[in-house]
Amino acid sequence: MLTAAQLESSETTAPAHRVRSLTSLEHQYRAYLMQRIEDYKENLPRAALMSLGDEAAQELQRGKNEQLFLTDMMMQETVDQQITSRLRLPSFRKWRTKILPLRQAQRQPNHWGIPSGDPVAVALKVIEPQDKALVIGGGADRATYLLAAHDLEICCLVGDSSTATRLEGTLASEALSGQCEVFVVVLGIWAPPQAGGPFHLVVVDVAAVAGLPQNRQRALILQAQQRTAPGGLHALVSSDVKVAPEACLTHYPDWRRDPIPSVPTPRGAGKAGSRTRGLLLGAPPVRPTSLVSLP
Repeated sequence: MLTAAQLESSETTAPAHRVRSLTSLEHQYRAYLMQRIEDYKENLPRAALMSLGDEAAQELQRGKNEQLFLTDMMMQETVDQQITSRLRLPSFRKWRTKILPLRQAQRQPNHWGIPSGDPVAVALKVIEPQDKALVIGGGADRATYLLAAHDLEICCLVGDSSTATRLEGTLASEALSGQCEVFVVVLGIWAPPQAGGPFHLVVVDVAAVAGLPQNRQRALILQAQQRTAPGGLHALVSSDVKVAPEACLTHYPDWRRDPIPSVPTPRGAGKAGSRTRGLLLGAPPVRPTSLVSLP
């Protein structure tokens, strides 16, 4: 994550740049292949997956006159090659010319219907590849997709399995699921170990939090704050026009409020325009280090 000094220097002396660059095209391509292969395996019945393994073993034995010691790694590679062929996954050259432009488009906020004045879009100025993000609530799904496209490591906490299925389905269809883990939790009661952070950016769907009892709201927000990296940001957004992002401000008495540029809502934006509201908050210099006990 870029510091304020680094950001100010880049804005005054040269176009903004990242301390950590995006991963190489070859690495992105390998990650794309592995993601598609793993998604395919997860959707295969166990019997079909075992059948693939048997076919791989037979192929290896035929190729080496049955004098080959079959290691787990060789079996894995052969199965992956079979799946690559079945799915007709593109070569690196084809991927670069077809898939890469899609990834570049996915890194633009407006690709997901997110305006440039959204707090998550504003936070893109300082977050970097491999930074960690925590997304709380299924209503912040668009932010999840945008951050995944920017190569952040994302932990997403939602309150029901149907929301998790929807998120995972979109992430898979957009070839982004390798960047995000979605967990069904009892918000304010339990979170998985993967939600330990530290997180450089936390996105809170206030609409998902506002319906919780006050003690669970406090526990949820306070734990997210305590798991935020020094200099980290919290983006408060709302997926419900009836719930303002300011509804959670009482849990941030010592946090600074970062300015967000005013961007007019495009004509005909309809409900999408209602999602432009949000707050961007910065962590105070000193915060408690002990985690709050869950109710």
